[in-house]
Amino acid sequence: MSDELIDIASVLIGFLLLMGGGESLVQGAIRISDRLKIPKLLVGFTVVAIGTSLPELAVALEAVRQEAAEIAIGSVIGSNIANVMLVMGTAAVLGSFEDTESGVQRDAVAVIVATLIFLAFVLIGEIPLIGGVMMLVILVSYISYSYYVGMKDGDSGDVEDSWLPDSMYLAIPACILGGVMIWFGATILVSGATGLAEKFGISEAIIGLTIVALGTSLPELAVTVVAGLRGQGGVAIGNIFGSNLMNILGIIGASSIVSRGMIIESQFSEFYGIWMVLLTSGFVAFLIFREIKISKNLGFLMIFTYISYMAYLAYLGVV
Repeated sequence: MSDELIDIASVLIGFLLLMGGGESLVQGAIRISDRLKIPKLLVGFTVVAIGTSLPELAVALEAVRQEAAEIAIGSVIGSNIANVMLVMGTAAVLGSFEDTESGVQRDAVAVIVATLIFLAFVLIGEIPLIGGVMMLVILVSYISYSYYVGMKDGDSGDVEDSWLPDSMYLAIPACILGGVMIWFGATILVSGATGLAEKFGISEAIIGLTIVALGTSLPELAVTVVAGLRGQGGVAIGNIFGSNLMNILGIIGASSIVSRGMIIESQFSEFYGIWMVLLTSGFVAFLIFREIKISKNLGFLMIFTYISYMAYLAYLGVV
């Protein structure tokens, strides 16, 4: 079997694992939230978001170990753009924004603040060890605050019927199994996609922003599609915001701690880098705060914009 066929098979197998893991993780998380009376948005923002951020964490830590911090940073930047434009656009197309919860605005603010913190470090050109510690402290503090507010408001929501039996003994293993499938699925898919990209002569820097970022965002896309089709909009939207916050504060923070500080290449301060993250996140936050409905047509436009962005990066990679 040729290397090209192996790479294609890896992509297909990885995608199947991501979809299966997304289904298992969503249903397990929904059952847990139902039994513990935890708000669906909070479950999406924590349990599901952490699970779907595992691929980004694996990529980042491996990149740091190989002294290739630009891959870790590029994958986070590209992943956050994909989450906002591709994944959130898909959520809009599926109608997940027709029934959102009050915590969405709070979480949107948190993502913007985290992005501004990341922007400051990118402009400085370095994330020191203390900066990484600060990012993790902020993340843990916000998750604790969200839990407190969610439980205080008592917004547990009604959970749709699920194929998973109403049992914690099945829900917890389902979440664990889903997380493992997502981790391995993303790893296999990224490996195959990277192999194909390299054969077409695309530079490693662009691969970090495109192939790796898109591959590690597929768990969020899988979870969003599954949750959106089942009418579980709280989990879908909470997962998007939660993943972006985890990517910036959690993954970048942890990576800078492991590497005892990271140098950020100047290319990430270009428009297609951190500024695109701020622009896309700010755009969605503006819509949410102005209570402008993110319609299906707008969702299609967001997806088209992301495809155009990827095409531009691909152009940069081959010129």
